[in-house]
Amino acid sequence: MLRPTYPIETERLTLRPFGEDDLDGLYAYQSLPEVARFLYWEPRDLEESRSFLKQKMSASTVEKEGDWLVLAVVWRETGALIGEVNLQWRSREHRQGEIGFILNPAYHGRGFATEAAEVVLRLGFEGLDLHRVVGRLDGRNNASARVLKRLGMRREAHLRENELVKGEWTDEIVYAMLQDEWRARG
Repeated sequence: MLRPTYPIETERLTLRPFGEDDLDGLYAYQSLPEVARFLYWEPRDLEESRSFLKQKMSASTVEKEGDWLVLAVVWRETGALIGEVNLQWRSREHRQGEIGFILNPAYHGRGFATEAAEVVLRLGFEGLDLHRVVGRLDGRNNASARVLKRLGMRREAHLRENELVKGEWTDEIVYAMLQDEWRARG
């Protein structure tokens, strides 16, 4: 089980559970075609974002296999909600997890995704005692691949035309890190 103490502070960011006041910030990036491009969903309207916000608000602890921890990423300098990071407990038996992240494109290129994703990696390895954490992405999503590489994750698989997404066959790339690799990062 994982029940982080909130807020979680990094050098520039605050990570915390989503709240009702986050609707405008969430909608600001969920409504953008460039954000939805490599994801399973289409750009969302305000009501769809409101519905997803309710789901995100209930994902602040990981109690059982399959649960997602979803954290709002806030840039402390401005107080703006700039995105989200998440961690799924995929397998109790095999001690496996998965990380993900979505940032508003207005905040790309500043290292925020790496800074926030490092927190959920730490929570996975040190909080849940996971053996292995993966990051899966659309093969065309070069920016997210760069983030996973900066985190020290290694590319393990390139699955050609693995999924039919939005009517198009897409490649899936899998990056991974083992707990020993996490500890050896120094």
